[in-house]
Amino acid sequence: MNEYLKEIADLCGIDKKLTSPIARHTFATTITLLNGVPIESVSKMLGHTNIWTTQHYAKILDIKVGADMALLKKKLT
Repeated sequence: MNEYLKEIADLCGIDKKLTSPIARHTFATTITLLNGVPIESVSKMLGHTNIWTTQHYAKILDIKVGADMALLKKKLT
């Protein structure tokens, strides 16, 4: 798997070493959570049996918190 990621990085001009954990983190944070997928669904997609494992990969970004608060404000007004 890491060899495929290395090849993708080379093709895209990415200097950082890509690994499976980095790919899982990117998937969990950027692709799913920032697009509104609930963390419980992300956990299932990653094959985790414990939500705490998913939280290790899925870091909540400030932009996500801001977007969630804007949705809440819209619902309350």
